[in-house]
Amino acid sequence: MFGSATRPFSAALIVFSLSSALLLSGCGVNSVPGAQTQALDQGTPSSSSLSIGSSPAAYVYVSSIPGSKVQINGYRAASDGKLTVVTGSPFLTGADYAASMAANRQHLFFTNEVDIQSYSIESSGALRPAGSINAQGLNQSNCGGPAALFLDRAGATLYDLDFYSDCANNAYQFFNAEASTGHLNYLGVTANSTPIFEVPLSFIGNNEYAYGASCYHWNQEIFGFKRSSDGALTDLNITPAMPTSRTGQIYCPSLAATDATNHVAVPMQALNASTLQPVGSSQLASYTATSSGSLNTASTYSNMPYVEVATVMSISMSPSGKLLAVGGSAGLQVFHFNGADPITAFTGLLTTDEVDQVAWDNQNHLYAISQPAGKLFVFTITPTNRNPAPGSPYAITNPRNIVVIPK
Repeated sequence: MFGSATRPFSAALIVFSLSSALLLSGCGVNSVPGAQTQALDQGTPSSSSLSIGSSPAAYVYVSSIPGSKVQINGYRAASDGKLTVVTGSPFLTGADYAASMAANRQHLFFTNEVDIQSYSIESSGALRPAGSINAQGLNQSNCGGPAALFLDRAGATLYDLDFYSDCANNAYQFFNAEASTGHLNYLGVTANSTPIFEVPLSFIGNNEYAYGASCYHWNQEIFGFKRSSDGALTDLNITPAMPTSRTGQIYCPSLAATDATNHVAVPMQALNASTLQPVGSSQLASYTATSSGSLNTASTYSNMPYVEVATVMSISMSPSGKLLAVGGSAGLQVFHFNGADPITAFTGLLTTDEVDQVAWDNQNHLYAISQPAGKLFVFTITPTNRNPAPGSPYAITNPRNIVVIPK
């Protein structure tokens, strides 16, 4: 659901506020030649091809479970996207399950659906344990736990999507995180709870409004929240219109990705209105947020592009807002994102391996993990070109989550 395996219980969103703003890490239709067949003889990235003194394009962290415990693998990305291992990697968590990660320039946060661990990110990219909190014990019931971590656009607040906050519904909680240490302190919880809140949110450019979408029990839901100065969320109670569908069909939305202005991309799966069975491939809709946080769309069945990735599992907007990456059970694609105008096709499938999570840096690199294939992909993507980065894909045993910190 979130681009990572989750245990079978419902969700609540937890908010963590940092005391100072920290920056986040967050179309032609030809496939990239060789992207699916490049040899994996490098195994994990080497530690020699990028000197410690050189400036990386990004730090990349992938949680994995090669044995019984979760480790976090750290990499430095060069300007061409080639990866090298961070000194000291892998970093051990002591957990036996990896639910989610999030990071800003100073701290990385990891959860196993019970605790949230904080790590300080050193100048070399190495991780140093900074604290841990039992977030599961802070919800109303102790039934569920933190499942999806993410930050606001400025990196000032850490949020958590917490399953089964009251053993039936999902609510949004928030914590204060000390900027100097990364320690988390519980602040409160939102008034609303519902099983509909089952995905992480994405913030538009003003960092005031955040959006998600789900189709819980085939209910068409695109929802939004207003963020206050302390990081708390208030439900906007919006009911955006669905795109115009073909006769006899309805759209089932899921996930959301935003650009740096006021636009939101939402995958839409057409369903037979009578049987509620999927019809064809998912399409991509574009919405525009108003000054009050409501959403408008000009998307229709006739102007939304179809995806080739089968079940959509992850979407991510490039920092420029011009490209939208879509990962799914049948691979990875990138589309041109055009703000309020219809999204348009760019690449075909860049790989046919399942892609569970995707993320961008600030130098046109797209990162993607495939859990079943055990691969980490790196592509250089611009609005006119797409190529696999040197050494990609990399082999990683049982990868679970990925976060990217642009430099």
